[in-house]
Amino acid sequence: MSFLTPHRLALLVIPAALLAAYLVVRARRDRTVLRFSSLELAESVAPRASGWRRWLTTGAAIAASVLLVAAFARPVVAVPVPQERAALILAVDVSLSMNATDVAPTRLAAAQRAATKFLEIAPDELRIGLVAFAGTALPVLAPSNDHALVEDAVDRLGLGQGTAVGEAIFTSLDQLAAAQPDDPAPQAIVVLSDGETTAGRSELDGAAAASAAGVPVYTVVFGTPNGAVTFEGETIPVPAAAGALREVADRTGGRFYETAEESGLSDILSAIGSDVGFETEEREVTD
Repeated sequence: MSFLTPHRLALLVIPAALLAAYLVVRARRDRTVLRFSSLELAESVAPRASGWRRWLTTGAAIAASVLLVAAFARPVVAVPVPQERAALILAVDVSLSMNATDVAPTRLAAAQRAATKFLEIAPDELRIGLVAFAGTALPVLAPSNDHALVEDAVDRLGLGQGTAVGEAIFTSLDQLAAAQPDDPAPQAIVVLSDGETTAGRSELDGAAAASAAGVPVYTVVFGTPNGAVTFEGETIPVPAAAGALREVADRTGGRFYETAEESGLSDILSAIGSDVGFETEEREVTD
């Protein structure tokens, strides 16, 4: 908490003076009581039972004066406020490795459920688009306030061969630029993937482009080192890889997350939504 007119807090000397005056009066009164030779007479003049009431009344009056002074100084607190023009792209990896079951029921299904939960609780003002990528990147939906539409598109995602993380970043940047060509606003890209690029431009090329555009890229790598998929009768190890995606986040000013749990992924997406969809604004709380 801070104050718009902090110099007015100097008036706190008033309740401090009131407290000091009360203590002085009490001390003098106690000395007067001790002059009586009769204990019964002293108690009739200063009954003990009413002492706590006097302290309560005085304390309440002093506390009220402190609150009045604090209000007079115009206190403000920082509160999150939705950003009406913010836009975010969810770039979801739909490569065959996302069919691994080390995250139940599969990596892709867990990502879809987490994305759905995120869409349900994301700020209404936050415009969200969708890019799906395997060997290439497909712009599924442009940024929109219609989160239900994005949710339907997420549910329909299917698998493909290859992993084009770099292409996903470039396609996401194109989507953001088309949505806000002349009106810069807070933007971000969230890449949900379990591996490194195997097709198209590299993820570091994409990171350079995002950094030049001032768009942070949040990367989420999920899965375990023991992931595997069965393809054409053969079991293929697909351990989750984090190195390159961590560097993408570092180079663009985003954040890197790693999780092997659907619940963890949901929490991450919610945190990213708060970062992008809200800004902190000071509000006066004098009332």
